[in-house]
Amino acid sequence: MATQAPTFTQPLQSVVALEGSAATFQAQVSGSPVPEVSWFRDGQVLSAAALPGVQISFSDGRAVLSIPAVTAAHSGRFSVRATNGAGQATSTAELLVTAETVPPSFLQRLQSSTVRQGSQVKLSVRVSGIPSPGVKFYREGAEIQSSTDFRLLQEGDLYTLLIAEAFPEDSGTYSVVAANSGGRVTCTAELLVQGEEAVPAKKTKTTPQIRHPREEKKMEGVETPPLLGHKTPPRVPPKPASKSPTQPSLIPKAAGGRQQSPSPVRHVKTPTPVRWEEFLIFHFWLEFKYF
Repeated sequence: MATQAPTFTQPLQSVVALEGSAATFQAQVSGSPVPEVSWFRDGQVLSAAALPGVQISFSDGRAVLSIPAVTAAHSGRFSVRATNGAGQATSTAELLVTAETVPPSFLQRLQSSTVRQGSQVKLSVRVSGIPSPGVKFYREGAEIQSSTDFRLLQEGDLYTLLIAEAFPEDSGTYSVVAANSGGRVTCTAELLVQGEEAVPAKKTKTTPQIRHPREEKKMEGVETPPLLGHKTPPRVPPKPASKSPTQPSLIPKAAGGRQQSPSPVRHVKTPTPVRWEEFLIFHFWLEFKYF
C-alpha cells in the first residue's frame, strides 16, 4: 500500500472566546497510514492533565480540541501535529479569551450572482465578533450541511459556501446567519443558474444577418423585371396625322419601354401605315375629281 505524508485539508482557525464560554479547535487531516495526532500549547505538549477540562479526540481524520469554559489563563497559541512513517504536518491557531462581548458584524456580505450551468460557485462572508460567532448558511430558509456538492469552508474570519457544480435547481435565495452571545446578524443574496435553454440565443442573432441579405438580393434579381413591365405598359403608336419628322421617334421609344420585343428596329422600318394613307388620299382624290 502506497504511503502518503500527512496533509491538513482543513487547518486550525483562531478563536476569540468570551470568558466562561466554550472554545473549540478543529482540523481535518489526511495521510497513509493514518497519522498520529499530538496537541501543543505555546510549544508544550498538551494533555488533559496539563490543562484541566480540555477534551481531545481524533476520528475519521478529524482532530478536535475543546475547552468547555475558558478563562484568561487559556489564552495562547495552540498547535496540532500529524505524524506517520511518510512525514509530518503542523497547523497552528490562536485562542484569545476576553471579558468583553462584541456582537457579530459582516465585514464582507454575500453578493448576488448569475452563472452558467456547471460553473463553480463561491458564496463568501467575513464576520467579526467576540466571542467568535457561529456561522450558518441557508437556502430558501433550509440550513445547508457540508457535503461533497456543498462544502462549508472557514479561513480565519472568512466563511465560504462552495458549490462544486451549479445546476438550475440550485437557484434561489441564500442567507448567512452569524450569532454569538452578543447578538445575531443576517445577510442574503440571490443566485441564478442559467440552464441549457439560454445558449441558443446566439443563433437568433446570426440568422437575420445571413438570410436577410440573400432575400434582398433575390427580390432585386427576380421581382424587379415584372415590376418594370407593369410600370411601363406597352404604348400603342397613335395613328399618324401627318408626315411630321417627330412621328418615327415615337415608335422606338414605345419599343424600348416594353423591353420584350424581339426586334424593336423592325417597327421603325415598317412603311405599311404610310402606304395605306397614300392609297386613301389617292382614292379620295379620284372620286372628288370625277364627281
